[in-house]
Amino acid sequence: MVTLGLGILLATGLLAAKFCQLLRLPSVTGYILAGLFLGPSGVALITADTVGSGLDHFTHIALILIAFSIGEHIELKRLRQHARSVACTGFGEIVGAFVLVSTVIFIFVRLSGIEVAGGRLRDDLVLSLLLGSIAVATAPAATLMVVREMKASGPFTSTLLAVVAVDNGLAIMIFGLVVAISHQLVGAAPEPLSVALVTGVVDIAKALLLGVSTGLLMDLTLRRFKLQGEMVTWGLALLLLCSELARFLEMSPLLAGMAAGCILVSRAERDVRIFRALNNFGRPIYVLFFTLAGTHLDLNSLGVAGLVGVLYFLSRIGGKNLGVQIGARLGGAPELLRQNLGPALAPQAGVAIGLIVLLAGDQSLAPFSALVTPVVLTGVFLSEIFGPITVRRALIRTGEADSGAEVIPDGCDSLSPISCDRQMRSAEGVRVVPWVWEKLKPHDDADGVVVFGAAHRAATPGLARFATIFAHYSHSYPMAARVYNRSAEIPPKVFVAEQAEVTSIGYPLLTELVPDVNVASGLVAAAEYNNARAVVLAFPLEGEASNFPEIMETVARHVQCPVVVVRFYGELHTERILMPVVSMDELDEIYSVVVALDAIGEHQVDLLYLLEHTESSRRISDKEEEVREWLASREQQVDIRVRVLETTARVETIVAESLHYDLVVMGAIRTPGIKKFFFGSLADAIAGRLRKTMLIVYKPKNLI
Repeated sequence: MVTLGLGILLATGLLAAKFCQLLRLPSVTGYILAGLFLGPSGVALITADTVGSGLDHFTHIALILIAFSIGEHIELKRLRQHARSVACTGFGEIVGAFVLVSTVIFIFVRLSGIEVAGGRLRDDLVLSLLLGSIAVATAPAATLMVVREMKASGPFTSTLLAVVAVDNGLAIMIFGLVVAISHQLVGAAPEPLSVALVTGVVDIAKALLLGVSTGLLMDLTLRRFKLQGEMVTWGLALLLLCSELARFLEMSPLLAGMAAGCILVSRAERDVRIFRALNNFGRPIYVLFFTLAGTHLDLNSLGVAGLVGVLYFLSRIGGKNLGVQIGARLGGAPELLRQNLGPALAPQAGVAIGLIVLLAGDQSLAPFSALVTPVVLTGVFLSEIFGPITVRRALIRTGEADSGAEVIPDGCDSLSPISCDRQMRSAEGVRVVPWVWEKLKPHDDADGVVVFGAAHRAATPGLARFATIFAHYSHSYPMAARVYNRSAEIPPKVFVAEQAEVTSIGYPLLTELVPDVNVASGLVAAAEYNNARAVVLAFPLEGEASNFPEIMETVARHVQCPVVVVRFYGELHTERILMPVVSMDELDEIYSVVVALDAIGEHQVDLLYLLEHTESSRRISDKEEEVREWLASREQQVDIRVRVLETTARVETIVAESLHYDLVVMGAIRTPGIKKFFFGSLADAIAGRLRKTMLIVYKPKNLI
């Protein structure tokens, strides 16, 4: 049952995260929602009765990995650069969050009559202190995600990351001290409070010493391993040993893991490869950790805890903002930092969840954990929805966000990514900019045609432009072909949009109405009868019902000229062209298309040749030389920049590279349907993912 639960948690958590990403929400929100759905509040697939404690060891692994990742951002040299502002601001927001949350929760619990544990004054005080200490923690993962997405850098960003790192380190220390105080208040500790506090401080020092020792050992030994798999194995082994030793000695594994990461990143060598390697390894563990945390939130028994969670969320935000204002003024921080740092500290997730998991394992404080867990998870859920938004706005207001980090198409400012993508693929999103190149003149020896056809008015001008460019290159004329049923009435002004576009470029437009009940056979007839040099078709726009794949396959199979399929996306530009290829045959297919585009005016053209990731550096160099020699041997020359890359995922590499271009040109093989079904088509896969206008060139075998 544990293995089944493992699979369900991973699959559901990941799918929920992808859905939240489409809504521009952080992944952790999806994980918690998935856990909520799988837990007692949903379908009850993952509960204490179904899986027991079989997944607890994944929680322990996740906790040490999270703590180690936090340590990466506590680089002592960097902290010294912002020592005063970090110290004053960090101290202010920590005290503000702790005091305000503890006070608000204590007053509310006393006035509302909520019974916690025994319902005594000291029980209410313990609950308030525990929630106040957890409120100190901030989510480094969510904050870092936004910083990286915005490509932010500058004094504010450095201070923010430093405060977040110190924030979480102190949160773990404060939580340990509060737990010690709580043991005294509930009578679970035999020693006096002063002794407990001294013991708590000593335990913190011992945890730090254990972490520093682990970090030094990792630094001295990891450099002996060259392969990433070996580094992950050895690094994880040391971290798990550190975690279990800290647990055995009743110290904080979170604090030890954080110290290990801190000392490793602060060393002069600063070898951070282990952080990258463990981040890749730890992703499934994080999915399990956060999704499993969501299963602990039982809405059926939430009741008053939900209201307390909202108060926890609001008072935490208020306390951090108030603390930043006071601390920043004492530290002499600039006004821009005072106004924006507080909102940027709103996210809360990993460390807070780790602390409530630790609290759940403390038997003497179990009655408090029953209320603390849903309260904190409610606050985490709210902060992970609104927190990343406030971080993003803070980075923009301070002017440290890279304006080119996130390119949002015109008209998509208020839309989610999925809505924007649909609009850019629809008639509403497709726009053809006015012709800015010199007008083209038909060649004296022009003969034959480039046939194009489109039923949708939004796509027709773009098709007419491409057909005219290709006709100019092949010394022919553009021809608009419209297939119609004899029994149907021909619509008025059938070629108006095409005529206007072609005339603006400088060419006359030939037209032909083809009577046929079948669109594919009609286009084939028009191409054969008029000596077509190429056929240009448009992929259906979003929302159109069409049998286009059948039409395209039929046309490509029967005509003896290249077929170019255009998938429009947003505003049509061709100035920057990317040519991704995986074989020299594909390069031969698409080269003439790029030559035709470059002939109307100078373009930036980049050729991206993709090799398998197992290829040697010599093989990469040889392939680059081969491509350059091939290009140099062409009769018609184009200034093309050649890059040869090794990749483990062709689609992901091409999609990532396409962000810097206006147009992507790819070749495709004409294959039978059953062969394409089993082996797929790279061009088709790219077309479904690409957010750029794309040309797919199908050439008959006898022309390759």
